[in-house]
Amino acid sequence: MAGFSPNTAFINVPYDDQFQDLYLAFIAGLTSFGLDPRATLEAPGGARRLDRIFELITSCPYSFHDLSRVQLDSRRPQTPRFNMPFELGLTLGWLKTSRKSSHTWFVFESVRRRVSKSLSDLDGTDPYIHDERPKGVFRELGNALVRSADQPTVQQMNTVYRKIKTASPLILRNTGAKSLFEARVFKQLVVLAREYVEIDRAVP
Repeated sequence: MAGFSPNTAFINVPYDDQFQDLYLAFIAGLTSFGLDPRATLEAPGGARRLDRIFELITSCPYSFHDLSRVQLDSRRPQTPRFNMPFELGLTLGWLKTSRKSSHTWFVFESVRRRVSKSLSDLDGTDPYIHDERPKGVFRELGNALVRSADQPTVQQMNTVYRKIKTASPLILRNTGAKSLFEARVFKQLVVLAREYVEIDRAVP
């Protein structure tokens, strides 16, 4: 098992344009709580990609799994997205077989009681319902991380979110990326969010 990296949080979210605002909200919210977001975007392709994803998950003391994207993809062939429940399954399988693991995981959704139908094996687990709104993500991160030493307000998280969203077109232009869901863009978004959080904390 990979050693834990302090204050890191694995985010397991769909990489599609319709989820873009919530993706930015998770980055802004988690950095506001003093956590360092990690994602499969960082894992390069190749035969060992799954191994690298597993190493990434097991290196983080926290993971946040969004299961709200259950609709069929509009692009042909129309298919549902399985990466999110698959990576949640990797996490739970690891926790069931590792006696020394110290990892806290959270499930997020947009519709109440839908998880009991889409993934009934999670019955007994209460998902955090964000209503497909960035402020919903901030609210539910506050509920999930109520024991955290850092307790940013929804307004503070929203400020970081608005700033990285405003900066995202420039990041895309500077990196030559076509999407926010690319490794280099993700890294720059996290760095920028962290800088905004530190600036906010420095203001008396």
